[in-house]
Amino acid sequence: MEDRNLALELVRVTEAAALSCARWMGRGDAKGADQAAVDAMRRAFDGVRIRGTVVIGEGERDEAPMLYIGEKVGAGWPDHQSTNVNDKDEFAPRVDIAVDPLEGTNLCATGSPGALAVIAVAEDGKFLNAPDTYMDKIAVGAVGKGAIDITKSPTWNLNALAEAKKSKVEELTAIILERDRHQPLIAEVRKAGARIRLISDGDVSAAIATCKDIAGVDILFGIGGAPEGVLAAAALRCLGGDMQGRLKYRNDDERARAERMGVKDHNKVYAVDELAQGNVMFAATGVTEGSFLKGIRFIPNGATTQSIVMRSQSGTVRTVDAEHDFVRKPNFGWYTNQ
Repeated sequence: MEDRNLALELVRVTEAAALSCARWMGRGDAKGADQAAVDAMRRAFDGVRIRGTVVIGEGERDEAPMLYIGEKVGAGWPDHQSTNVNDKDEFAPRVDIAVDPLEGTNLCATGSPGALAVIAVAEDGKFLNAPDTYMDKIAVGAVGKGAIDITKSPTWNLNALAEAKKSKVEELTAIILERDRHQPLIAEVRKAGARIRLISDGDVSAAIATCKDIAGVDILFGIGGAPEGVLAAAALRCLGGDMQGRLKYRNDDERARAERMGVKDHNKVYAVDELAQGNVMFAATGVTEGSFLKGIRFIPNGATTQSIVMRSQSGTVRTVDAEHDFVRKPNFGWYTNQ
């Protein structure tokens, strides 16, 4: 399967996840919404001719039925349990997969803006195997590429970005997760004179927003999930943006897990092309209304979706508007929350 065809197949997977969990919007059940997205995404992968391995997922094997790290997905694995290469479709591309079936579970549960269903795909071995820990992140759009340095202060980075954009710090908007741990960061950004948009969840979409003029966001600061950092890096690779990240462990167990996953330098600053290397593809479908993607809208016997799909190799970014007819797709049980 060519990369361009696979990219469009990925949209079908994110659409399935988004359509399923959208029925849970505003119902106050974040876990139920997440599970609906996971189940739909897992089933949809069965129709994609790949030999995919989840390297960024929702935890370890014993946390299934979530899409777990190491899980095999795709129609290229006729027997997921088999280790015999002769049992597999050797012509199906072998890829690493990063997933967040519902990025912003609380956003969906409360009906707040910015929830997405997200997938990124890279060549085998090209994603950082990020453990389920935190990551300190900084991200900017294409104009700021090369201007940021996570080892420097937020004030330094705001001034560097303002110079790159030929603007004033007061004209920049930083997007930051609203967390107690970010109070010193927020105070410094305010003192520097920049504007701030505080968000409750969803730092993948926040990182993407730095590359979208219509979003009105210039820079992402702060600590969020490391798996989401890899997903964001994949998107920024396609959009020409820039990002840096460094792991932040909450305890010794997370540090030990990172070592088992191959992390040797715990203080390393990862560049965007170290988090997501080689040719990568990214797809996302809006679940709730967002700054750059519309949310799911149900219509009689169907629904409408809006998705984005992009490839780093070509730099092509497509927005896909689709109308889904549930009468003509009677076997898509994940659309109907069954």
